[in-house]
Parts: sequence; structure tokens; C-alpha cells
Amino acid sequence: MAGQQLTVMQVLPALQSGGVERGTLEVAGALVQAGHRSMVVSGGGGLVEDLLAGGSEHIRLPVGRKSLRVLLEVRRLRRILRDEQVDIVHARSRLPAWVVWLAWRGLPAAQRPRFVTTVHGLYSVNRYSAVMTRGERVIAVSDTARRYILDNYPGVDPQRVVTIHRGVDRAEFPPDYRSDATWLDTWYAEYPLLRERKVLTLPGRLTRLKGHDDFIDLVAGLVDRGHAVHGLIVGDLDPGRQSYIDELRRHVADKGMEDRITFTGQRRDIRDIYSISDLVLSLSNKPESFGRTVLEPLCMGIPAAGYDHGGVGEILGRVYPEGRIPPGDAGELSRRVENLLEAPPPVARFGDFTLQAMTERTLALYAELVQT
Repeated sequence: MAGQQLTVMQVLPALQSGGVERGTLEVAGALVQAGHRSMVVSGGGGLVEDLLAGGSEHIRLPVGRKSLRVLLEVRRLRRILRDEQVDIVHARSRLPAWVVWLAWRGLPAAQRPRFVTTVHGLYSVNRYSAVMTRGERVIAVSDTARRYILDNYPGVDPQRVVTIHRGVDRAEFPPDYRSDATWLDTWYAEYPLLRERKVLTLPGRLTRLKGHDDFIDLVAGLVDRGHAVHGLIVGDLDPGRQSYIDELRRHVADKGMEDRITFTGQRRDIRDIYSISDLVLSLSNKPESFGRTVLEPLCMGIPAAGYDHGGVGEILGRVYPEGRIPPGDAGELSRRVENLLEAPPPVARFGDFTLQAMTERTLALYAELVQT
């Protein structure tokens, strides 16, 4: 894109937290660094300040509001697309994508920006989700996501669907990272039992999808067989999911694991938690589109294991095949974890799952699209 400044607008429900939001800021930063104009439309949130500090612009529109009133934003967005002379409009979520598509379709063909969508998840298959396949280019965040699109929406031209893996910033998760003494002192003051135990970590949202029950059973079985292990469940203790959290705590109590499994809540120091972990796990009971929580520790050289399906299986297959476990196979899960704790193979390769590769390919896609 040398010599041509583009105006790129990314659209998503809000800028709070999560993989979609993080990816939006990463692409926004790459655009600014490359000399382009970066705009983001969302309902706002705590990450707006970071976005603005990075040199992007933000327009607050409630494009993720789950109400018919969201249709009022169509005309406003159409006016913004026209007045700001947007070259690329990039929708990253289903409801905002409908607003974008309706606004985009209402412009004269000669005034339309190029339309891009990203399929971040393996959404339910229906007309509502199908809007994510209407981009002139459809980015799939993994080969798993690409297969999902082509298998479930056979009318989509495969040439329009491009796999751009999400990536990890190797500067943020370096292979030689070690927590400093201050953090370690604070950590072990809060969790003194972890000094003498091998640490298994399960990061992610506290939802049934994430396989917490399998993790609790795994830790209990290892303890019963004499292993000095401790399980960390790292994720937001959302009051809206209190009944599920209470259910998990009862499961822990029923197994007698109150002093062997710790709920840390949401943490901002996940890199440090990875660094003191002996093994990081992903046990989602359904395939997911990607697997950032196995990719991040692997980037640091920390062993990771997970169920061999979806994006997690895809990453493990390329980076750490020793960590692949048949989904739902409790016996193999236990055996594989025991082996990895006792004699973990080194993480010998990382592949191309880097932030730099992701942003370079995304910006190259924008450039190719505006030139066609």
C-alpha cells in the first residue's frame, strides 16, 4: 500500500475486552504505523482510550444494540461512510455487520467502500449469521473457520474466503520471559501452596463451553494418584453466571479439592501466570474457531495441551502435536497430562501465528481489494 493512504473503518459492538476487540486494536495500530487513517465505530468501552492513544479515531454508535432501534444507525453510518470517504469498511460481528451491509447497499455503487467481514467464531448456522459471508472478502481466523464457512454456506465463492490466522505479539509473550521478584513475592504470598506443586492452568471465560468440569476431574484424579499438582481456573467471575460458578465450586468441594483448585478471577497478569505454569490447558467441549490461550503460552515455550478439535487442534497440530488429546477422552487426558508434567518435550517451533504476520496479511488484503 506504499504511496496510497487508505481510510479503513472497523465496526464492532463495543470496545470492552476480548479477542475481537484485541484484534481490532492490533489492526488499527498497524494501519496507523503504515501511514493510513484508522477509524473504529462501536458503542464505546474501556479500550477506546487505548485506541485513541494509538492514533486511531473513534465514532460512537450503538451498532451492537439488540433492538430494532439499531436500524436507526443505518442512515447515520451510511452518511459517515460517504462523508469520510471510507475506502474499506470491515465488520467484525454479526449485528454490526447487518448495519454495515444495509448502509453499504444503500450507497450508489460508485460511492461504496470495499466491504470486508471477519468470521471470528463458529456461529449458529442461519440467515442472521449469513451476513458474515457477504463481504467482498471474508476473513477466516483459522482453517477451521474457513471450512465452517464453506461447509455451511455452499453458495459462498471460495475465492472470497481468505484464512488469516490470529496472531500473538512475540514481544508481549517472549520465549525467555521470567516474572520479576516483586511479582513472584506477591503471587506466592497470595498462593503459598503453589511453591511446592506443579501448576495446571485453565484460562478462559467461565462458561460451560470451556470444560471446567473436565479440568476439576483431571486435577482430582492426578491428586488421587499421588501427584503434587494444583489447578488454576483463570477467568472472569461474572455475577451474571453466578449459578454456574456456584455449581463449579460445589464440584470442587464434592471432590475434596478446595486446597488443590483455585479460582483466580479475571487477571491482567496472564503472562506471569503462564510463566509459573507447568502446563496450560484448553478443554472446550465444542470446537472453537481459534485457540489463543494455547498459542500464548506456546509462544513463551510453556507446554500446552487441549482437545484436538477446532482451532485449538489446528494450532497444536502445527506447533505442539504432543499436546493433542481426543475430545472428551478422560483417560487419555489424564495419561497425556501425566506424561507432559513428568517429561515435557520442548516447544521446538512456533510457526507463523504471529501478530506481525496477521497484520501484514490483513493490510495486504485491504490493498489488493481497493486495487480491483
